[in-house]
Amino acid sequence: MSTYYYSHPDCLDHVTPYGHPEQVARLKAIATALSDASFESLIRCEAPLADEDDLLLCHPQSYIDRITGAVPLSGSVPLDADTHMSPGSLKAALRAVGGTIAAVDSVVDGSAANAFVGCRPPGHHAEAETPMGFCLFGNVAIAAKHAVQRRGLSRVAVVDFDVHHGNGTQDLLWEEARTLFITSQQMPLWPGTGDPSERGAHDNVINIPLAPGTGGVEMRRAYEGRVFPALEEFRPELILVSAGFDAHRDDPLASLNWETEDFAWLTRRLCDIAADCCDGRVVSTLEGGYDLTALGQSVAAHVKVLMERGG
Repeated sequence: MSTYYYSHPDCLDHVTPYGHPEQVARLKAIATALSDASFESLIRCEAPLADEDDLLLCHPQSYIDRITGAVPLSGSVPLDADTHMSPGSLKAALRAVGGTIAAVDSVVDGSAANAFVGCRPPGHHAEAETPMGFCLFGNVAIAAKHAVQRRGLSRVAVVDFDVHHGNGTQDLLWEEARTLFITSQQMPLWPGTGDPSERGAHDNVINIPLAPGTGGVEMRRAYEGRVFPALEEFRPELILVSAGFDAHRDDPLASLNWETEDFAWLTRRLCDIAADCCDGRVVSTLEGGYDLTALGQSVAAHVKVLMERGG
C-alpha cells in the first residue's frame, strides 16, 4: 500500500483579499515542497466534490443554503472579519470536504495505507451554523461522521495540533459518542475556547492548552502524558488528523515555538499508535500554517513520515 495525496486545482480558486494569511500561495508552497524527487512515489489523487448529503452530516440545510447563497459573482464578500468568499470558494470548500471523505474511504477500503489532504479552505473552526476562522465547512468532522455513520466504524479519533483551538470540530462532534476529539492549542489565543473543562457530552473531548512560548520539549511531554495514553485507551479504528502547522516558531499568527522536526516526531508517534490500534489507518487534512517556508517544510516532513509508514 501507499500514501495518497488528495488535492485539486479548484482549491486555488478560493481567493482571499490581499494580505490575508489564508492565501492561494499556501497550496503553491505545499505543491513545491512535495515536488521533490523524494515524493515521486506519493499517489496523487483529485479531491472529488462533496455533495449536499455529505454536508448534512454536520450542518443544517439552512446553513448550507446560506453559504451557497453567499457566493459572489466577482471579488470577495466577508462572512465575518476573517472569513471571505470569492466566486471559486464554494467549489474549493466542497473539494476540501470531498477530498477528506475520499481519503477516509481509500484508507478504510485498504487501497491506501494513509492519506494527506492538501485542500483549502480549512475547516476546524466552522461550527454547525457559523463560518469563522477562514473556515466554511467542518471538513474533518464531516469525515469523522462519514466514518461512523456510513462506514460502520465504532471508534474514530480526531487529533488536532493546529495552534488555534478547533472550536468547530469540537462543536460538531460534541454529541458524537463514537468519536474522541483531542486538541492542543495555544492559550490564551483566538478563538478563546479550548479550556480543559470542555469535555463533550460523552466525555469525548480532551483539550490541552499550551502556554505561549511552548517549544518542542514541552509539547512532547504533553502529548506523551495526555494524548497518547488517551488514544491507546480509546483504541480507535481510524485516526483523523487536523494538521495545522501554525505552531511553528516562524508562524506570524501565534507564538508557539515548534520546529519542523516536532511535526515529524508527532506524525511518527501518531502512526505508531495507529499501527497498534487500527492497521496504521491515518487520514490527515490541512488546517493552518501561514509562514510559507515553514508550511512547505513542515508539510513535507509530515508527509514523508506518512510515506515511510505507508510502505
